[in-house]
Parts: sequence; structure tokens; C-alpha cells
Amino acid sequence: MTLPCRRLMAAKMGNGHLGVIEQDIPALVPGSMLVEVHNSLISPGTEMRSWRGLLAERSDPKPNFQPWTFGYSVAGVVLQAADGVGEFKPGDRVACIGGGASHTDYAVVAHNLCVHLPDTVTFQQASYGMLTTTALQAVRRGEPQLGERFAVAGLGIVGQLTARLYQLSGCRVIGWDTIALRCSMAKHWCVDAAVESGNEDAVAATKAFADPDGLDGGVIAFAGDATGVYNDINECLKCTPDGHRMGRTVMVGGAKVDVRLIPANTDVRIAARTGPGFLDPKWEFGTGYPPVFIRWTTRNNLALCMRLIGEGRLDVDRMTTHTIPLKDVDDGIQAILDDPDSILGVVLQMKP
Repeated sequence: MTLPCRRLMAAKMGNGHLGVIEQDIPALVPGSMLVEVHNSLISPGTEMRSWRGLLAERSDPKPNFQPWTFGYSVAGVVLQAADGVGEFKPGDRVACIGGGASHTDYAVVAHNLCVHLPDTVTFQQASYGMLTTTALQAVRRGEPQLGERFAVAGLGIVGQLTARLYQLSGCRVIGWDTIALRCSMAKHWCVDAAVESGNEDAVAATKAFADPDGLDGGVIAFAGDATGVYNDINECLKCTPDGHRMGRTVMVGGAKVDVRLIPANTDVRIAARTGPGFLDPKWEFGTGYPPVFIRWTTRNNLALCMRLIGEGRLDVDRMTTHTIPLKDVDDGIQAILDDPDSILGVVLQMKP
């Protein structure tokens, strides 16, 4: 089999457009693999949020701007494995995350950021790997207990996945979002109740949902200033007889909160990335951490998410609102950016 030496990649250009550029495929290094990509997932948060100024940039193009490639979640078939990769072989179906997993038709990825796909998982479903694993890490940081009640503020992809994983942990979940479509989608698969917070009183609805004791915790799953939402979650937490709120709030997604001294004994927890190992090159390309010390690495989290998808318990298909061929990325993205409230899961398709 003749291996490819060139690849196509989606890139942000200096003229206010997205484009497809061609470049050499990077050489494999020990611990890496070449994967023929079938699908990748565009995050409407970390990726698409920064594109909404593209139209304005067209009136002020930057001719010296170097095309910026992006992406971190793909699925496809292994074509070649370098030295140090013992578990994967050509022909294996895999989900891959991290820096090498860009929006491209051929990705070079670290082997510990890849997992085998169950037979029941499609490439499109597996492209959700990065965000499902991010959500799982947020749930682990929240330490849910069977029967607890949580609020998830922000029902984008990570928020909906986090809500569903809390449900699978035995919790009841209420979701908050300002976008009606997201609330409607969440009601059908990942929350027990949902509040369109722009039109409804989220605090009143949540207190009724968590009556009589209050919430055990909350999740802030969006970027930007979240101080008001944080205070609203605090108001819904359990309250001791001496007037102190109790519970834990997990932040995932880059929100900013002004935390001040209030009558409370609450925890604010940051959920960073996908679990231990991510961005540690010695781990990503080398050997794993001893499981006796670190049970849930990034890779183990990713494998569990793929299993839950394969078992039908994590229904990522419900969140896919758009599928765009790689070659049409500019036209496809510009069309949906005109109606941002309609966007949730945007999947790029590399093969016809």
C-alpha cells in the first residue's frame, strides 16, 4: 500500500474566510500513528465562537496572515504505526483527540490519545471524543453520588454531555440555557427538566425542582462572565439550619466568576481538559501511568465514552445539527453562522 504524503486541512485565512490548504503530512515519531480521518467535530464554543468576526475581517484583509489550522477531535482508520505503538495496527478504527487531531483528511496523532472503536460506533459519533471526555472529567470533578441533584448551566455540547453523564451516575439534572433549541434538545435526552433562562426564572424553577432540600451541586458549562449564574446556583444549593449554603460547583468551558465571601461552605472546582495525561508528551507518545496510581487517565476516559456511545447510553447523534464536507467548509460555516442559535454539533466529513 502506498501511503499518502500530502494532506488537506481546514484553516482560517487572513481574508475573513475559512479555506482548505494542502501541506506535507508530518513524519511519524516514536509513539505516533498516521490516521486516515473520516470525520471531525467542530466545537461551537472554543472554535466557532472565534469565527463570528470573519465577516468583519473581510473588509480589512491581512495579506501576511499565516493560515491557522485548528481542531482536536477526529475519527478514522489507522494507516501506519510508528515504533512504540504496540496496541494499534493498520486497519484499526479509532477515535483520536489532542493537538494532532486537526480538521484534516490525514492526521498524525499520539497513540495514548487514541482508542479503538466498538463495532457499534460510527466515525461521526466517535468524532465527539474530545468533548465527551471533557464532559466526563467535569463529572468526575463533581464527585456525584447516587440520588443527588445538579443544575447544569449552559446546554451546548459539553453541557448536554455533562448533564447526561450525571444522569448515568444516578443523579437528577435540571438544565439552564438562554437558547430555546438547546433546552428543547436537552429535554429529550439528557435532563429531567430545563429552563430557558432568558424567559423563565431559573432560580424559582430550580428550587421547585430540588425541593425540599436544594441542589447538591452545579456545573457552569459556558465561557465568559458567569458571576450572576454562579450566584444563582449558590442560591439553589442546600442550606444548613445556620444559613450556610453547601454544595460544589464545577466550572468547565472557560467561565469567569467573581467568588466572594458569603455565608457558605461550598467548593468551586475547575475541570481542566480531559483527565490526567493530556499535554504530557512523555505520556501521550510513551508509556501510560501506572493504573494503581491513576485509574482514570485521559485515554481511559475516552475509551469509556466510546463504550457508552456504543451501548446507546450517550446519544451524541441527537446533538448533530450540521454535517459539512471538508471541501465546502467556508460556505457551510458561513451559512450557519447567520443563524448561530441553530448550531450545536457541526461535523466535518472528509470522505464522500
